[in-house]
Amino acid sequence: MVPHLATALTGPLLDLEKKILEATPAIERWFRLEWQEHTPPFYCSVDLRNAGYKLAPVDTNLFPGGFNNLSTEMLPLAVQAAMAAIDKYCPDARNLLMIPEVHTRNPMYLQNVARLMQIFRQTGLHVRLGSLSPDVTQPTPLALPDGNMLVVEPLVRSPNGRRVGLADFDPCTILLNNDLSAGIPSILENIHEQSLLPPLHAGWALRRKSNHFKAFDEVAKKFGKLIEIDPWLVNPLHSKVGEIDLQEDVGTEQLADAVSALLSKIKKKYKEYGMKEQKPFVIVKPDAGTYGMGVMTVKDASEVKDLSRAQRNKMTVIKDGVAINDMIVQEGVPTFESINDAVAEPVVYMIDRYVVGGFYRVHAERGIDQNLNAPGSQYVPLAFAQQHAVPDLKAKPGTAAPNRFYVYGVVARLGLLAASLELERTDPNPEVY
Repeated sequence: MVPHLATALTGPLLDLEKKILEATPAIERWFRLEWQEHTPPFYCSVDLRNAGYKLAPVDTNLFPGGFNNLSTEMLPLAVQAAMAAIDKYCPDARNLLMIPEVHTRNPMYLQNVARLMQIFRQTGLHVRLGSLSPDVTQPTPLALPDGNMLVVEPLVRSPNGRRVGLADFDPCTILLNNDLSAGIPSILENIHEQSLLPPLHAGWALRRKSNHFKAFDEVAKKFGKLIEIDPWLVNPLHSKVGEIDLQEDVGTEQLADAVSALLSKIKKKYKEYGMKEQKPFVIVKPDAGTYGMGVMTVKDASEVKDLSRAQRNKMTVIKDGVAINDMIVQEGVPTFESINDAVAEPVVYMIDRYVVGGFYRVHAERGIDQNLNAPGSQYVPLAFAQQHAVPDLKAKPGTAAPNRFYVYGVVARLGLLAASLELERTDPNPEVY
């Protein structure tokens, strides 16, 4: 099913879509060669923004929740991709231990966990859940909205200290669905005989968005050269500002200067493309962190200097009460997609190097220049049915849903490739690559 989608069907995006479709064989070969050199993250989701004049990833999540929002028609593809991913790390795998978020009472999140367990069980694995919560001292049932139950169990370290599992369950592979915002738990450190996926340095305790977008700059340049486009059409401009404490008014001037500089760069790009009506804006957000916390839209540097006390408080801490010390200033990419008059943005999901589905994040109370990852958002599955794998090259640009979704998948995989470079370069044990 294709949701009724109002979108920008004129301007450079049509040219971009046309160039991507015409270059499909070259693009797929390029990705194949890149994956011979680089290891994709185990799984990943990428938030895209379609502005009509550009299509760019604005966030890449290495511990994606929301698998429950994918179309059920995509499950066979997800199972195949999961098999390919597991084979890389443990070809004879029998047991998979999954570690979800500690705060597991959210019914939507629990449905995500259940969907992931379903995917991996269909690959032939025994799947059980281990909890990092100190409150879980025995097998604990958690009710799902559909009446089924999940059971989380306390993690235990093996007698030799080299493996992690459950009291009666020794897994070959450990899958984290916990982004480690609160820090790296000691029980997960120094694991030598098992595959821990994603690796610890992918968690927000160590990961930084600025590293990701620095890698994405390189990927976008390569891609731009490959299909002969301006890399800006798939890449948001960005800069990093460190040593900030807005609550104490530390670093405010530096942040305002960074905002002003980036707005000037965006204006130059708009002028280059003859976009006289478009007003530039930036998104200021933490260099680490998720859940859409600590994010604000800024249209003038003065707004940073004139923040209210309440606004400063919101920009001071993120998930698990972690303080914000470094920020990223990112080009604001408006979304001109909407479903039933509500603003929408596509989110694409991948396992290993394969696109396995996606959805539109829809928010009726947010504007085209605002963060949609906020309370009140809803999800409409993307029509990534099997036909998406074969674009309709005869269709006019902007008229065929499979073509638009294929283009989404290409740009999302650019984010996936950037994440693989990012993880290589920030790995404390690079010899594994």
